[in-house]
Amino acid sequence: MIRAIAIALALLFAGSASAQIVRFPSVAVGSSPAGPEISAQLYKPAGAGPFAAIVLAHGCAGVRPHTDIWGKLLASWGYVVVAPDSFGPRGETSACGRGNVVNGNMRVADVAGAIDFLNAQPFVRKGEIGLIGHSHGGWTTMRAIQKSYGLAARGLKAAVAYYPSCQQRFDRDVAVPLLILIGDQDDWTRADDCRKLQAAGFTQPGLVDVVYYPNAHHGFDIKAADRTITVADGKQHRLAHDPVAGPDAEARTKAFFGKYLR
Repeated sequence: MIRAIAIALALLFAGSASAQIVRFPSVAVGSSPAGPEISAQLYKPAGAGPFAAIVLAHGCAGVRPHTDIWGKLLASWGYVVVAPDSFGPRGETSACGRGNVVNGNMRVADVAGAIDFLNAQPFVRKGEIGLIGHSHGGWTTMRAIQKSYGLAARGLKAAVAYYPSCQQRFDRDVAVPLLILIGDQDDWTRADDCRKLQAAGFTQPGLVDVVYYPNAHHGFDIKAADRTITVADGKQHRLAHDPVAGPDAEARTKAFFGKYLR
């Protein structure tokens, strides 16, 4: 009995092992200058691979438990995952309410560095790379997939942006398949901005799919109590898990990456 419990505990902790910490350079691309050396969490599925891989861009609060949840989830789907810390190496812990202290454009260089790192690993299928980001990371995702940064040529194949900032001026020239998931009740990154971006027209509209969840707020995929937070600029925002939008978005994300990274 004791031996059986010991084996069960070993399997439990093996399945939830902490991510490995890796480091790589931030790489200048397009208008995004190189940043400092980046530290990142690396998650690997079981087996030798090679596997397709995904870059996971954290939100405005930095690398948090939400990052770890998504890293482990994506790895459970069979992907190598690297989650760069864009804030710590730049001397920041949070950009909530002060997004431009480390903005989405700056973080594209970190995504490029992560892609280069992944392509160099023997357990990764070179050129089979996805990108996913939430909130500030969604903003980063929207920028990183613009044609001017050339990340498709580095092996970026598809991207998912959860409740991102959408801006007509910067985000129309999408170069890889993109899935945007956003709530109509979001008072932080507003769905209407994504609708305006759609109305303005993407240069390749066939690459973009946008899902609007009518009752969802910011952070609808995070399984936590509803809460209202005040950020550095003094504004308040509601964060709320949505039991419909959350699972639906997860299923769409899994299917989307399965289509483009398999």
